[in-house]
Amino acid sequence: MREQRRRIGLRAGLLGLVATLAVVAAGCGGDDEGGSGAIEGLGGSIEEIQEMARDEGQVNLVIWSGYADKSWADTFTQQTGCTVNTKNGASSDDMIDLLATGEYDGVSASGNASVRLMERGDVAPVDTELIPNYADVQEGIKNQFYNSKDGEPYGVPHGRGPNLLVFRTDVVPEETNSWNVIWDASGPYNGKLSIYDDSIFIADAAVYLKATQPDLGIEDPYQLTQEQFDAAVALLKEQAPNVGEYWPGDVAKQVQSFKSGDSVVGTTWPYQVNLLTADNVPVKAVKPKEGTTGWSDTWMIYSEAANPNCMYLWMNYIISPEAQAKVAEFFGEAPVNAKACELTENSNHCTDYHAEDEAWWNDVYYWTTPTADCGGTEDDGTCVTQEDWKAAWTEIRG
Repeated sequence: MREQRRRIGLRAGLLGLVATLAVVAAGCGGDDEGGSGAIEGLGGSIEEIQEMARDEGQVNLVIWSGYADKSWADTFTQQTGCTVNTKNGASSDDMIDLLATGEYDGVSASGNASVRLMERGDVAPVDTELIPNYADVQEGIKNQFYNSKDGEPYGVPHGRGPNLLVFRTDVVPEETNSWNVIWDASGPYNGKLSIYDDSIFIADAAVYLKATQPDLGIEDPYQLTQEQFDAAVALLKEQAPNVGEYWPGDVAKQVQSFKSGDSVVGTTWPYQVNLLTADNVPVKAVKPKEGTTGWSDTWMIYSEAANPNCMYLWMNYIISPEAQAKVAEFFGEAPVNAKACELTENSNHCTDYHAEDEAWWNDVYYWTTPTADCGGTEDDGTCVTQEDWKAAWTEIRG
């Protein structure tokens, strides 16, 4: 119920932007049907899109590392004639800045970027009639506050996953199941903590406080009052001297630090766990008992994309059963197209990653954007904003 109120409130808070985006759409020379009218040069039918994509010949993407691996990107090129060019984003802020350059056709945006991109008008709504595989996306992931606005989808879901607690089992007890190992100021692993380097990590502190200090009254770890925010920042400042590394969105640094033993415990994505396990590094990753943050990412099209037809074909391809099976296993996440579950090499992948177990996701808080109106649930500027989060993180990092 709380989540439903927050979604409704956020949409209400964004209603004032509808007129602005309508002007943008009209300025792009489109019609009034669906989202396709917002994109100049986009074909009006699937057949026309396929034909025009051959002339475009490429699609330029801002991605999270690993989201457009050659093992499925090359197949897409063979099918469509669109070469896939990618630029890894180091953070959601970085992705927003990169897309704003106008050099890219689309982005794999997490919730703490997608909401801002919709507000800014940097991305356009999509016409799902021109994306046939959208019909097979799980209903529980469509039309969420982080991938739609005013009832219109602004992209296609990519996949979802949790931010996990990872640790070396030759150093940390294998039964460890609490975030306290990274927050204990006198803990035995201090100096060897690996922490995500982004202001969104403030939410991870809030998740821990939500479970351990209920008197703070935290409900949503992204929409914090000043008192709640100050408590999370204080916890992070206490942790900072004990951090061995802050790892960026480029995952190679964290993988190497766990291989070498410079890091023994921290927060990670399933992708790094897969890489470490493949290299026989003794690690284990769990969703701790306090819950965790996570992501439900969305492929979104730039509102002035130079190659809109290739981008539409990419959005359709990346949610096909075949591509979803490869993406989900490679990155270590739950696919959004249930038909992929029949195609994964590991027949238990969807079970292992809780693809259709909605109850498991109840305490996974997907990344989103901190706003003064508390995600649309308040109208008096009660909550601390994204700008405040960024300023606090700079201070925490020193």
